Amino acid sequence: MHNLQLPKITFWRIIFIAIVGAGLYSAFVRFYYGLGAATHLSDQFPWGMWIGVDVLCGVGLAAGGFIIASSVYIFNLEEYRSILRPAVLTAFLGYLLVVFALMFDLGKPWNIWHPIVMWNPHSVMFEVGWCVMLYTTVLALEFSPIIFERFKLHGLNRIIHAATIPLVILGVILSSLHQSSLGSLFLIVPSKVHPLWYSSNLPYLFFASAVAVGPAMVTIESYYSSRTFKREIEIHILSKLGKVSAAALAVYLVLKIEDVIGWNLWNQVFSVSYESMMYWAEILIGVLIPITLLVQPRIRASVKGVFTSSLFVVFGFMLNRLNISMTALERYSNANYFPHWMELSITLMVVAIGFVVFRYAVMYLPIFASEAHVPSRTEPQRENADIVEFIDLPASTQS
Repeated sequence: MHNLQLPKITFWRIIFIAIVGAGLYSAFVRFYYGLGAATHLSDQFPWGMWIGVDVLCGVGLAAGGFIIASSVYIFNLEEYRSILRPAVLTAFLGYLLVVFALMFDLGKPWNIWHPIVMWNPHSVMFEVGWCVMLYTTVLALEFSPIIFERFKLHGLNRIIHAATIPLVILGVILSSLHQSSLGSLFLIVPSKVHPLWYSSNLPYLFFASAVAVGPAMVTIESYYSSRTFKREIEIHILSKLGKVSAAALAVYLVLKIEDVIGWNLWNQVFSVSYESMMYWAEILIGVLIPITLLVQPRIRASVKGVFTSSLFVVFGFMLNRLNISMTALERYSNANYFPHWMELSITLMVVAIGFVVFRYAVMYLPIFASEAHVPSRTEPQRENADIVEFIDLPASTQS
């Protein structure tokens, strides 16, 4: 006879339920009463935190998928294969959550299919939309062998395996295109973007920062996975990922310096203003500090060192995206925009759902290829280790 054991009440479950509850209420208000009731957006300032965090940050933070996949399948760097599946999972979830979050930001989300049949190839947003749709499809195909392996669908697995190289190449092309095209979005409003962030180099800056933050996100994911699932962390791989982030950040820094010199922005950079303080915050947190840390072999050889450095990369990246989407536009619009609490709650709900889905996927799918089994429902899981442990599935016992 099977007795269903109810899940224990833990701190992270309570936090998760509170976040999702607030997010669902905010979602109801947003869709029933409209954007004006749930946000501080307006015709004067139509792009806010949802674009900055859910789209610009979400797409960039998922860049680890195409970086690791290209390293393994195109450049034959087999040492990265052990982190390939977690990286693809992170990227796939990232893009799914971007699409999900975009439903809240669009005024008429039921029209999201229009770019498929109503073509406007002269629009940057048209190119971004198509690239995101196509790359999400590619990620689904790249992720599908994990599902096929779990349910022993060997025939389908062989078909996808035969098409792996073309899929990865297509994924690299699509991801590179829209990572840079997100920066191109802001080239169409030169008079509205603050000089500290407007640059003809924006497509290259967006791409370089994505290449830097992708490995950093893979490092953070590996760190938390090792703690939560009691796996040995592969510091030799994470150390090399740190080198990639440092090199990409160095390219990014050169481009930023080139902008300051080329556009003669010295007065803007060293002025006492809110914009200059935010500019220096993103440069210090997201560029100078992590480069200083990651160029040191002893830091990269330390689990805490490479993890801390990756946190700086991610925080600085997010600050840059928020600066471009909000800080850089506020002075022109005079909107004094600050996110409504409902905007924050919906974003937190999306992030919380991502953590939980990642945890379940790792528990019940062969994400870590080197591990020959999928955890059963009766295997004990460590409680309350990290934020990824929001919820455990109920365990069943026999009597």
